[in-house]
Amino acid sequence: MEPDFSRLTEFLGDDFDGYLISADGSDSNQLYLSGFDAPDPYVTLFTPDETALLVSALEYGRAKKESRADTVSRLADYDYRQKYTEYGPTVGKAKAIAEFLADHGVETLATPADFPLGLADSLRDEGVAVDAETDDVLTKIRAVKSDEEVEHIHAAQKANEASMQAAEDLIRAADVADDGTLHYEGEPLTSERVKEEIEITLLRHGCALDETIVACGADAADPHDRGSGPLSADEAIIVDIFPRDKETKYNGDMTRTFVKGEPTEAVREWFDLTEEAFHAALDAIEPGATGEDVHDAVCDVYEAAGENTLRANPTAETGFIHSTGHGVGLDVHELPSVSQAGEELEPGHVITIEPGLYDPEIGGVRIEDLVVVTEDGYENLTDYPVELVVE
Repeated sequence: MEPDFSRLTEFLGDDFDGYLISADGSDSNQLYLSGFDAPDPYVTLFTPDETALLVSALEYGRAKKESRADTVSRLADYDYRQKYTEYGPTVGKAKAIAEFLADHGVETLATPADFPLGLADSLRDEGVAVDAETDDVLTKIRAVKSDEEVEHIHAAQKANEASMQAAEDLIRAADVADDGTLHYEGEPLTSERVKEEIEITLLRHGCALDETIVACGADAADPHDRGSGPLSADEAIIVDIFPRDKETKYNGDMTRTFVKGEPTEAVREWFDLTEEAFHAALDAIEPGATGEDVHDAVCDVYEAAGENTLRANPTAETGFIHSTGHGVGLDVHELPSVSQAGEELEPGHVITIEPGLYDPEIGGVRIEDLVVVTEDGYENLTDYPVELVVE
């Protein structure tokens, strides 16, 4: 994949000679700009003429083979070990980078807003002009996905569907104990046990995650409560899975709400209302619409039914208390925002649609699919039924 960095070149204009990132491969902007993943920090320099890497000797051979850089240099080429011994890690590294920049004709730099402050100050001491940009230029470029990136995300979502099926099957197979908790193979069925099944399934499909949400009852009333302990019958169980493909590094994201047994009247009403809001959001997606437009469509449905929203009440603690969605790519949360601050949607934006309602006295309900904005609307990258009761 060769990203189009013309917007980055345009951003640099006459103000900057280059754009510099110093981070490891877990930084998505670093990974995207360099095309290289390494566990230790390395330097990527972008100029309108080339992309150049400065890496440790350990990563030099692999960077030459795997990165999309035009040139790869070693810290050793700039006597980094001697500079480290004489000046310490930060100043020594800055001196090596300054020489690297000089070799590429760079005197003025733009960096991400989170560029290391100590390194920036030390580069300035070496005569390099460094300005942290706050336009999120790379994250905005990353937000518009190529067809190849959409396929990567779609593949992660297919793995996600398999893990959601594994979770649902486990809940379906559970028995209801006398105390109302769910049991599976003679043991209490816990949030932790369902998460384990999700993680094992994802690993078999080449994906992994650091954590997921399996939250039941009052736990589900907090949108980001991961959930813990025994699951119960007749209560809503929110399952929210957001895996990352281990090879491509692209993410998926999906949420379903299940009830084993008989949902309360309130949960049933909330589920039907949330499904209506979900479809209203999908109907609002088209190029030129904004994330705010899509969010408003959800709020309109909820508010018409008398439910709280943050749009109507910014201090609400129950009801619809989060945004409608977010971008997904190399990060599971990235641009564009589908919220009151949501910007214009473009073809290639991959976004979640995830309305929900929450109250500790009732529990929580959320439905989430992952879609890509197209020239004439959207394509849903999720193929999984939306059904409340697990029988």
